[in-house]
Amino acid sequence: MSVSVTPRSLYFGQLRREFYILSNDEVLLDVPGGGLLYASVGHLLWEKTPPPGLITRVGEDYPYAWLEEFNQHGLDTRGVRVLSESVDLRFFSVYTSRATRVHEDPTPHFARLGLPYPKSLLGYRVPKVLVDSRTRLTSTSIRQADIPEAYLEATSAHLCPVDYLTHSLIPAVLRQSGFITITLDPSSGYMTPVFWDEIPALVIGLTAFLPSEEEVCALYYGRSTDLWEMMDGLAAMGCEFVIIKRGVAGQFLLDAASHARWEVPSYPARFKNPTGAGDAFCGGFLAGYLQTFDPLQAVLYGNIAASLVVEGNGPYYALDVLPGLPQARLDALKESVRKR
Repeated sequence: MSVSVTPRSLYFGQLRREFYILSNDEVLLDVPGGGLLYASVGHLLWEKTPPPGLITRVGEDYPYAWLEEFNQHGLDTRGVRVLSESVDLRFFSVYTSRATRVHEDPTPHFARLGLPYPKSLLGYRVPKVLVDSRTRLTSTSIRQADIPEAYLEATSAHLCPVDYLTHSLIPAVLRQSGFITITLDPSSGYMTPVFWDEIPALVIGLTAFLPSEEEVCALYYGRSTDLWEMMDGLAAMGCEFVIIKRGVAGQFLLDAASHARWEVPSYPARFKNPTGAGDAFCGGFLAGYLQTFDPLQAVLYGNIAASLVVEGNGPYYALDVLPGLPQARLDALKESVRKR
C-alpha cells in the first residue's frame, strides 16, 4: 500500500491482543483486535480509498506481522507509535450468550473445557474496572505529538473508546487543524455520574456522540431512566447527532437541530462472534455520513457494518464478503426504519 496518500479519515483508539471463548465454547487465542481495528474495518466496508489512518500506541512486544497485515488489508499504519517498552495489550473475555461477555480469570474456563492453560496467557491479570483519571496520562493515552503531520490534512476523525484525557484533548487539536467531522464513542471509564460536569466539554462541537445504552444509563444513573430524555440532554450539550447503540436491539438516533427521532432495528445477522460490532458500527457510520451527509443513512451504514462483523471470527471476515452484499443489506434495512 502506498503511504503517500493522505487519509480522508483518521481513527484514534486502542489495539488489543484478544483471547476469547465464544458461547458455543469455541476458543480463539491471541488474535488481532481492539476498537480501533474494528472501527476502521467498518469504514473500509464502505470506503476503501484513501485508506483510513490509524493513530494508537503499542508496545515493542506488539506483533509486527499484524501491522503488516493491517497494511495489506487497506489500512494506513503510519500513526501507530511503537513504544520502546512492553505494553500488555492482552484481553481475555468469555461470551455467556451471543450478546453478553464477561472479563474474568481465564483459569477456570480452560479447566471447564478440559484444555491446558495457554502459554500466551501466562501472567495475565484481569483488567481492573477503574474510573478514568482527570490528570494522569497512561502509556497508551494518545498525545498530539502522536499524530503524523501528513494526517492533519485529513478532514474527518472518529475517536474510539479510550481514556478521558485523550478524548478531552484530541478533538481540540483536530478542530484547530480544520477537521470538519468528528465523531466520538465514549469510554465506560468516564461515563459515570462522577464525570457528569465534564461531559458537556467532551460533547460540544461533535458531529456525533455514539454511546452504548449501558454507558448512557450509567452516566444518567439517578437522573433519568428514559433513553430519549437522556439523548435530548446530550444533544443540548452541543453536538449535532446522538446515537445510542443498543446491541441486538439496534440504534436510536436523535438529530439535535430538527429534533427528529428514529429507531433502527439491527439487521437479522447470523450471530457467530459479536466482538467489535459496536466499533464497526461507528466506522460504518462515519463512512456513511461522509458519503451522504445524512445521519439516518449513516446509521444504516453502521448497522450493516456491524451485521457483517458478527457473522465471522476476527476483524477481516467482513472484508471478504461477497461484493454487493453490504448494499443489498442496506436496501433491505431501510424498510424497517421507524420515525418516533
